[in-house]
Amino acid sequence: MAVEHPVTAPSGDQTRIHNIGYRSYDGPRLGRAYARRSLYSQSLRGAYGLGRSVKSKVLPMLLFVVMCVPAAIMVAVAVATKADELQVGYTRYAIIMQAVISLYVASQAPQSVSRDLRFKTVPLYFSRPIETADYVRAKFAALASALFVLTAAPLLVLYIGALLAKLDFADQTKGFAQGLVSVALLSLLFAGLGLVIASVTPRRGFGIAAVIAVLTISYGAVSTLQAIAEAQNSTGSIPWIGLFSPVTLIDGVQSAFLGATSAFPGGIGPSHGEGVVYVLAVLGLIAASYGLLMRRYRRVGL
Repeated sequence: MAVEHPVTAPSGDQTRIHNIGYRSYDGPRLGRAYARRSLYSQSLRGAYGLGRSVKSKVLPMLLFVVMCVPAAIMVAVAVATKADELQVGYTRYAIIMQAVISLYVASQAPQSVSRDLRFKTVPLYFSRPIETADYVRAKFAALASALFVLTAAPLLVLYIGALLAKLDFADQTKGFAQGLVSVALLSLLFAGLGLVIASVTPRRGFGIAAVIAVLTISYGAVSTLQAIAEAQNSTGSIPWIGLFSPVTLIDGVQSAFLGATSAFPGGIGPSHGEGVVYVLAVLGLIAASYGLLMRRYRRVGL
């Protein structure tokens, strides 16, 4: 309730000072779960520029369209030519489009965390009611969900198109399910790595460059080393070299367990035994990314 203190000015005019003070809140307190869901929803919407300026929507929406257009073209060709199968398998599509996916991660991971670091708003999040784990989980889940939407949407286009082309329902459903498993792992892995890299610097530009460098340079280096190994008839080392790049890690997992054709030189993918190492490496990187984010934000929130 405002308290009015009349004060008489020297000129004889009456002036009033309104001291409103601090007002208590008697409404419902929704707690950590609501705050966590709100942060997740806000971050997921922000990953596609929703609720932000038109300029912020251009790049993520453009990349989404770029991901889906080739799938639509493949479907149109399959329907027009009455093909017996799709030109590209469900598990191969994300590997082919990995440059677009890397660019999306590079643009949106810094947007998710770098602004909070730059404007020093992270301690305000942790004041109450959420804690460090809530912030990290919400950001991690939001970017992984955004990536899953980006990578699963073209697979859905391929699946619907395959059914319209009257391809075998059982084969297409199995391939579609395998593709979803593959892109789910990819989304978790890329989201974790992107957020860890972006959280190192509050400068969004530096974060974008660093994410692009890690994802693209590692893939280029691994592919080059694998090609050299094949040229020297050292084919046994090709699967092990693939452990050192996020893209080739996903390729190895899906070629070992999801029936995919490997993109490694000569199509030499890992065996089932080597595939177990790939799975452990992917899960270990996801867990390590989460742990590093927790450590990072515990320090930032102090």
